[in-house]
Amino acid sequence: MTDDARFEDGGEAPLRLLAFDTDDLKVISALTQDAIFPITEMSWQPGQRRFALLLNRFRWEDAEAAERRGRPVERVQAVLSVADVAKVRSQGVDRSQKDLVLSLLSIDFEPGDDGTGRLLFTLAGDGAIALDVEALDVTLQDVTRPYVAPSKTTPHHPE
Repeated sequence: MTDDARFEDGGEAPLRLLAFDTDDLKVISALTQDAIFPITEMSWQPGQRRFALLLNRFRWEDAEAAERRGRPVERVQAVLSVADVAKVRSQGVDRSQKDLVLSLLSIDFEPGDDGTGRLLFTLAGDGAIALDVEALDVTLQDVTRPYVAPSKTTPHHPE
């Protein structure tokens, strides 16, 4: 018997969500809160105007069911990609530290003119990544099966 969770256990399919407005983005932000990723899993492809992160996402959508059924909470690997990216900047992120693991707290959008704007990824420890975009076009897609969260606990945020 394995401890790995399976999509069949929960009867759920992998997530694939798109955000083209701020309401959609709020859903993706909530589902990626407390996602962790190695700094090496950040990818900026200026020629394709694409930014992507390979996240180990906490499965917030399953946490209540896991508690109710007395089983461990889960994480899943997911790709968070942003199209139409013109510029990427970061603060408090040392890309030379190849073993650095970052934790995503939230994703917000600051609108500009004519649909342009800035996506702001707020990271634990005062880090941030800012993407200047020509339009809001964000995709979140699970790419592996869920697995038992190594900590076996639900993330908490002291107020």
